[in-house]
Amino acid sequence: MRSFVPVYDMVTPRNFDDALARLPEWRPFAGGTDLMVLFEAGKLRHTRFMNIWPLAELKGIDVAPDYVTLGALTTYTDVQRDAVLRREFPMLCRAAAETGGVAIQNRGTLGGNIVNASPAADAPPSLLAYGAEIEITSRGGSRWIPYDGFHTGYKQIDLRADELLTRIRLPRNDPDGSVHYYRKVGTRRAQAISKICFAGYARRENGGVNEVRIALGSVAPTVIRCRRAEALVMGLPVDGGILDDISPIDDMRSTLEYRARVTANLLEEFRSQL
Repeated sequence: MRSFVPVYDMVTPRNFDDALARLPEWRPFAGGTDLMVLFEAGKLRHTRFMNIWPLAELKGIDVAPDYVTLGALTTYTDVQRDAVLRREFPMLCRAAAETGGVAIQNRGTLGGNIVNASPAADAPPSLLAYGAEIEITSRGGSRWIPYDGFHTGYKQIDLRADELLTRIRLPRNDPDGSVHYYRKVGTRRAQAISKICFAGYARRENGGVNEVRIALGSVAPTVIRCRRAEALVMGLPVDGGILDDISPIDDMRSTLEYRARVTANLLEEFRSQL
């Protein structure tokens, strides 16, 4: 850790088109809750940053009949305050409430949380479990892609240097008949980096479970969907289980054995609610 922040350049684009034109020379900077930590620690060689915080095109929560669309600059506080998100996507709201403290929640953004690509991030497991899609934009146009698969490896994402993550889209969710299970396990009850983050979503109909999505953080190089565990919960024939979906490691926050055991326990707790 350095005792000073080195010299860097920061510009504010005139508008959204100007921001796209400045890529990739200027790196997007929004809330800065992750970038400033990395920058001060000497882990960022880039010194030219673009302040995208004022861009209206990246803000707002739009509710349509089939989707709820969130701008990439939607903060954790915005998520917690939205009535539709609280009713239909409670796991995302729970994740937002457990991310850092109030200052982090006021400045940290969903888009930044995604592109930072930490496997221990709090919001991405719930976004995976809700079947999120993300919009990627460049000067050449926009494309919507499934969020599942966006993380291609540790700190690696399916985003070109001239592209910007602009929006996140969630299929509307009927609260009746659905189960939402979110647990973050950390050293403390607040302001802790997760040892395991579990998000489980299920739909019940006609006395049975007809859809299950399970996503985990901190147990693999990226946030992951656990498809063997999903099949197991659905009662489908499957080889192995959730321990075959994950690849936990020993690190400064926890051990492989602890992560594996707690993950299995959380799966059982999720299944008990179905």
